[in-house]
Amino acid sequence: MIYDRPDRISPRSTAEGIPPLEKQSSKLLPGIADRPAFTVSEEEKRTLIMAVQGTFDTLFTWSYAPGERVPIEDLYKKAKTNQWDSDFDIDWSVGGQIARARECTDPLNWFSSANEDIFGRMNAKERSNFGHASIAWTISQFLHAEQGALSCAAKLVQTAPWVDAKFYASTQVMDEARHMEVFSRYLREKLEWEFPVNVHLKSLLSDIVKDSRWDFTFLGMQIVIEGLALAAFGCQYNLTTDPLLKQITRYVMADEARHVAFGVLSLRAVYAEMSASELRERQEFCFDCALRMRDRFLAQEVWETLGLPIDKCMEIMMHSPAQIEFRKALFSKIVPNVKRLGLLDFGDGWLRTKFGELGVLRYEDLSDTSAEYAQMDLDHAPWSVIQYKHY
Repeated sequence: MIYDRPDRISPRSTAEGIPPLEKQSSKLLPGIADRPAFTVSEEEKRTLIMAVQGTFDTLFTWSYAPGERVPIEDLYKKAKTNQWDSDFDIDWSVGGQIARARECTDPLNWFSSANEDIFGRMNAKERSNFGHASIAWTISQFLHAEQGALSCAAKLVQTAPWVDAKFYASTQVMDEARHMEVFSRYLREKLEWEFPVNVHLKSLLSDIVKDSRWDFTFLGMQIVIEGLALAAFGCQYNLTTDPLLKQITRYVMADEARHVAFGVLSLRAVYAEMSASELRERQEFCFDCALRMRDRFLAQEVWETLGLPIDKCMEIMMHSPAQIEFRKALFSKIVPNVKRLGLLDFGDGWLRTKFGELGVLRYEDLSDTSAEYAQMDLDHAPWSVIQYKHY
């Protein structure tokens, strides 16, 4: 068994026993540079366990009275009544996933595709291999992110200062385990192909988990990673022609909407009481997280697996008009939620300027997830899609 113990300590970690190191170099902000953010060694590719060192306080609260944070209590009640079981509620008899993935006209291939240069010269067989790889890669990254969310939710059970937040976080632990279960089974039994964790996602998960401050866990995971995933799931749900993947995605979306709402509802009051320097640090952290999550869709693991020139493919994907618009769309859940938290316009509007440079401010006036999550639960899903039997 090979263990991976990252030696990069987040520059934002200030807990006793975790000394802050110098800021990461600009190459850790992919999208600014044209080259891959990291060089992945052969040993790292074989790694099955990643150990992340972190220090945080486990908070006990002796106040159990209800009614202090009613919106979070309501979220907990919703979570309790919307549990589902992948063995009973998902129709695993549906087949044909590999054939669909290898179909050049499959809409999901647009997730990681372009028509320029190398991509435009692919023959039918190469295009089919690419389609299969790109869909397997996309689902693999969802799987890895769900494990990160599992760890973060477990951490929030320990670090959240309110009992209602601990209650809700405990339901999210179950949700994330269920998501890992369905995505891993889909990859193993239906696509028969799994990719390792993307370098940008891996570094971000490490930074979020090791940071001692509980609100950074909320901001990095609940707002940015889960927010981007919710937008990506929406695209996947609308585009996929696979009834099984559509069913899985709709179930997962109902859970993810609650998770993002949990972050918004938990952080609003907290950020209203923070100092200017603390809020600026969170603006910068939010932007760093958003960049790394956006650029995980450059999919360098796919190009390496298919024997394509990694740098060239990433350059094409970075500048492809279709891919630029797709990556912007991933911010449709992040921007309104960050605005709701007050981070978008705080101070001199630094984060607004940065999001403006990314061209994603078009989404700022959409409903934030705390206002829309109820409309995404299973009661509002088409019966023809979910057909759940558990209830």
